[in-house]
Amino acid sequence: MTEASAPPRVRAALPRGLVDRTPADIAAAEAMMAKIRSVYALYGFEAVETPFIEYTEALGKFLPDLDRPNEGVFSFKDDDEQWLSLRYDLTAPLARYVAEHYDRLPKPYRSYRAGWVFRNEKPGPGRYWQFMQFDADTVGAASVAADAEICMMAADCLEALGIKRGDYVVKVNNRKVLDGVMEAIGLGGPDNAGRRLTVLRAIDKLDRLGPEGVRALLGAGRKDESGDFTRGAGLEPQAIERVLAYTAARAGDNGATLAALAPAVAGSAVGEQGLAELAEIVGLVEAGGAADRVVVDPSVVRGLEYYTGPVFEAELTFEVRDEAGRPVRFGSVGGGGRYDRLVARFREEPVPATGFSVGVSRLLAALRAIKSPIVEAAEAAGPVVVLALDRDARSMANYQRLVAALRGAGIAAEIYLGAAGMNAQLKYADKRRSRVAVIQGSNEREAQGGPQVTIRDLKLGAELAKSTKDRADYLELRQRAQFAAPEADLVERVREVLARE
Repeated sequence: MTEASAPPRVRAALPRGLVDRTPADIAAAEAMMAKIRSVYALYGFEAVETPFIEYTEALGKFLPDLDRPNEGVFSFKDDDEQWLSLRYDLTAPLARYVAEHYDRLPKPYRSYRAGWVFRNEKPGPGRYWQFMQFDADTVGAASVAADAEICMMAADCLEALGIKRGDYVVKVNNRKVLDGVMEAIGLGGPDNAGRRLTVLRAIDKLDRLGPEGVRALLGAGRKDESGDFTRGAGLEPQAIERVLAYTAARAGDNGATLAALAPAVAGSAVGEQGLAELAEIVGLVEAGGAADRVVVDPSVVRGLEYYTGPVFEAELTFEVRDEAGRPVRFGSVGGGGRYDRLVARFREEPVPATGFSVGVSRLLAALRAIKSPIVEAAEAAGPVVVLALDRDARSMANYQRLVAALRGAGIAAEIYLGAAGMNAQLKYADKRRSRVAVIQGSNEREAQGGPQVTIRDLKLGAELAKSTKDRADYLELRQRAQFAAPEADLVERVREVLARE
């Protein structure tokens, strides 16, 4: 094929709404999730995994995005003309799993899952088409004691990750209380389900948009920074003020907040039931020693349609500074609630359920911002790199023997397989975050007394280049940063370097 007929180069570009992850990102996320997993297990939850793809009807279209034809989910048809969708959360697939295997599962069924989810929504800062969640759910427990336990477990997860008490809060509300408010403003009953959901989603944006942004969404609508317009709920001004007053009912403690909410639901049976459930949760978290960590907050809504009772948000309250010195708050890093009707979509009998989901990416960003030792320790050193100074078959076989000895001792190691010289190979090892490079040229192989290797401590060498000016200190550090050793002592001497602080 001539140059003129060569196909055009493909543009190397990632679609917006998606993000690549580096080895450091992956290691940090896995370290964080290991801590969360240990807390979930401590509470008696066990692992389960469901696929990325489900039948669309099994997921249910609980994420309508009215401005997009795919209604919030990525969907396609299979060869049998059946609609399939990428899962948009881990809860709807769990409902299908429990319904399908209901008879053999213990009830209540306590499980946790981690995995990627996909939402066909407009991408923006911190909003992606693909992101990871880490959930824990109790299926088959109607008591709000299960909800109280989930709230306390969420608090314990944050503390296990090194977030100090006072730097986070787990907020709890109840959709039944909200339903009582909806009745009070004339939006009760099935005929108003659409407008009711629009109101709830507007309230759910309170932290991000503030009262005035929510006011616009409760009224005619709101235009965002990009110029896109979101149609509002169309409430009358008096109804808007009542909803905003309800969201501001949080008081100094849980008892005072419950008292402030009572007038908002007076006369509504469902609203009063929700308030009683909140009072029971408050009593349980007090008994569990978490009264200062779990608080009643009327502004918590959760945007998903399937919630039926208590709903909760785990929120970080501390501020950090970004690169420009501006204050940044991470806000919500997880949430969940009770969804008593979701499993019942598949079965005749009611199946109560409640659960909590951690937003992995947002929580990981927060841990990095506070320099969490859990995250920083996860960014481990790369493998030992054995330099390939000679590339004849005999020398390469010898390098392979050195690498095999290291790997056999449980030390990650690799041979440099490129074509560059020694300096470039050492730079390669730096990019791999390697602590140790092993060098063996002809001089080392033919050394008097038997073959040797030169071991270079790359971290100490880098510090040496920019630190001491005292000649005695310099010589001592240089001897520690690079030294010769008998080939037979390779594993032992490499271990000594890897064990250095």
